[in-house]
Amino acid sequence: MGAELRIIPITGIGEITPGSDLGVIISAALQAQGVALANGDILVVTQKIVSKAEGRLVDLEKVVPSPFALTIARETGKDPRHVEVILQETRRLVRMDRGVLICETHHGFVCANAGVDESNLADQHQVSLLPRDPDHSARLLRERLLSLASSTAPRWSPECEPLEELAVIISDTWGRPWRNGQVNMAIGVAGLAPIRDYRGEPDAYGRELRVSAIAVADELAAAAELVMEKSAGVPVALIRGYAFLPAEDGVRPLLRDAVSDLFR
Repeated sequence: MGAELRIIPITGIGEITPGSDLGVIISAALQAQGVALANGDILVVTQKIVSKAEGRLVDLEKVVPSPFALTIARETGKDPRHVEVILQETRRLVRMDRGVLICETHHGFVCANAGVDESNLADQHQVSLLPRDPDHSARLLRERLLSLASSTAPRWSPECEPLEELAVIISDTWGRPWRNGQVNMAIGVAGLAPIRDYRGEPDAYGRELRVSAIAVADELAAAAELVMEKSAGVPVALIRGYAFLPAEDGVRPLLRDAVSDLFR
């Protein structure tokens, strides 16, 4: 059955610096908006604030480009220091053409510039990297939010349902093969199954579905981006009303392996 969804932008997050406690900051922002987390809620959090909090920042003035980075920089017109950081974050260089580097990261993600980004950073000499382990980051944030919700819940009310079913998605904005424009995608997941697998179930006319496996974590991340204005400082959104399947698979099921990758 379809359901009505609410997507709530969480404002007032403020500037994130290395060592920031994102759980406390997000909880305070929710309280300031009069929003209390409930079972079944999904929080979508941008990679950028997670990377900032984890100190995944590089000062380009301290980077010494390798000869390979210098060669690529001449061919692409990029800053050779920026290229060097991209190469350090890359497991496999998939394609290089027209000033674009498509890389496979050490996580197994295939994206432009290995996720190295210079947007939304106060220091123009810095770039941000993806979290080392986005699934781990999502799990830690989920545990922190659950702990904070438990410590602040009113204990005098027997009707107060403890918060247990909460999901966290860490998102990043990437381009897509075959399509123009970028969308939010999930790079870290905690608390929900990232794919809803319909294979073996009947369609509306009773025919067995054979290939339908929907990337719900990516769809939720993309939906959340509609309220996460990049220039307005809204790095968190709450999605309410989607009946997700609780799981601890992380983002791994979304990554296509080499055997089934027809474009590798």
